Amino acid sequence: MQTKLIIVASLILSLSSLVFPAYTSCAADSAEKTKAAPPANSKTADKKSSADSDDEDEDKSDKAKSMKDKSDDGDPKPSVTEHTVMIGGKVVRYKATAGFMVLKDFSSKKERDSDDKKDKKKDEKEHKPLAKMFYIAYTRTDVPDAQKRPVTYSFNGGPGSASIWLHMGGLGPRRAVLTDNGEALPPPYRLEDNAHSWLDDTDLVFIDPVSTGYSRTEPGEDPKKFHGYDEDIESVGEFIRLYTTKNKRWMSPKFIVGESYGTTRAAGLSDFLQRRYGLYLNGIVLVSAVLNFATLDLSAGNDMAFSLFLPGYTAAAWYHKRLPLELQNKPLLEVLRQAEDFASKDYLQSLFLGDRISAEDKQSTANKLAGFIGLPTSYVEQLNNRIPDDIFFTHLLMDRNQQIGRFDARYTGLRFNPGRDVFDFDPSFEAVNGPFTATFNDYVRRDLKFESELPYETLAKVWPWSFKNAENKYVNVADDLRKAMIKNPYLKIWICCGYYDLATPYYAAKYTVDQMSLDPSIRRNIRLTYYDSGHMMYVTKPALRQFKSDFQTFVRDAVLPDASAVPSAER
Repeated sequence: MQTKLIIVASLILSLSSLVFPAYTSCAADSAEKTKAAPPANSKTADKKSSADSDDEDEDKSDKAKSMKDKSDDGDPKPSVTEHTVMIGGKVVRYKATAGFMVLKDFSSKKERDSDDKKDKKKDEKEHKPLAKMFYIAYTRTDVPDAQKRPVTYSFNGGPGSASIWLHMGGLGPRRAVLTDNGEALPPPYRLEDNAHSWLDDTDLVFIDPVSTGYSRTEPGEDPKKFHGYDEDIESVGEFIRLYTTKNKRWMSPKFIVGESYGTTRAAGLSDFLQRRYGLYLNGIVLVSAVLNFATLDLSAGNDMAFSLFLPGYTAAAWYHKRLPLELQNKPLLEVLRQAEDFASKDYLQSLFLGDRISAEDKQSTANKLAGFIGLPTSYVEQLNNRIPDDIFFTHLLMDRNQQIGRFDARYTGLRFNPGRDVFDFDPSFEAVNGPFTATFNDYVRRDLKFESELPYETLAKVWPWSFKNAENKYVNVADDLRKAMIKNPYLKIWICCGYYDLATPYYAAKYTVDQMSLDPSIRRNIRLTYYDSGHMMYVTKPALRQFKSDFQTFVRDAVLPDASAVPSAER
């Protein structure tokens, strides 16, 4: 995300360094050396024989335990538990699997020899483990043919985010309890059955990329080898291949759900999975999408981004009643249509003119822009009609000593330093961070019976993130998605946008799709759905219900043989 996603990095928490103390027994060893050797009689020999026997029994016990804790292929055995949940008024029976998938070096013997000539004793029958990726999978058990059921792979973004947000907020069978408006209740927090889970329509696999959640590299492996656009797609793609293979899901309809940077990953995977493994998907769900990073970079010389943020600013100003009465009294969608028209025409043209714009036209643009975003005209003029997002977050409600949310502009929080331009924290993130983190850490141990002393990294420190695939240019995975759709004309894409999302604005997603140069026969495979919500639209009950209903329509269209005849959903 380059400039814009670095803002996300300010929210990212640092990984805890685990230091294991080394214990020595030098004094005891020294004492043993000073003792005289006992006489070699039958009694001492019997004692030695008994001790050796005890050691052998202990070794056998340890080996047996090690074998018990590992699967047939040598990987750690996951925890498997049985559960039921009510979805749509019906009982759904399922098993939950929580554990690790080991990523291994599957290079040829010749390649390994050339890379590591010094290691002559290496067992060539074993493939070198590189990392353990944590996952939680839900598989329905009350259906006649489980292999024909869709399977959906889900992850969040960051980069550096675990899959906890989609898992515990929208898709999984259990969710963190929030108010209907998506706000945290006082701690301690609790879980509830998710009556709008996707589990009745598809099996679910939640993936934590390397360094997030409980996922870690193996000893001696540098985590940075997984911290990059290409490396991340390759590792997550390998996980999907392994899970699909080990669980015999090659003949199942397959879907991917990604949120935020996870949409970047999902779009990249669409082409990678086809090229590398011949694994073709039925559908991809992009929640709060960012496919072209240029649309998020509010910096000098990139004026398009300012026009794409404007309708999102308008939605926030309308919600907080900061618009002129002639706009404030109109329904949100009508106001947004006017904002979009201004953003794509008069406003964009004025930005294009730069210093060539007349003083009169610049003043007129400032007046209109101020009317759409709820800031004073004089301040808009000082900013040269270009409003950075952090300025908007801190200034819209500055007279109240409040800042608005980045992930969801409807949320507000008090300022650390009133009157300053610094964006202190994101109130919309803090509203969900505590409930999601606490309930997950309890749930994974109490209900799923998975034990680990590792900290579950909801937001891991993975920066600097490598974008070597896009040096001296913006990352744009929309073209990867276009190629995947051309090669697989049955692939359906569903993009979900929140009006109040100021991290990945809805109008930027719409613009990106409009610029994909798709043939009309393929363009109809993309649908955009808009929610009266923010970045994590599923945290509010009304949007959660709509999210579920819209997915049921999408999955039916993507699996049926004649799905290509279904027209795209329009706003």
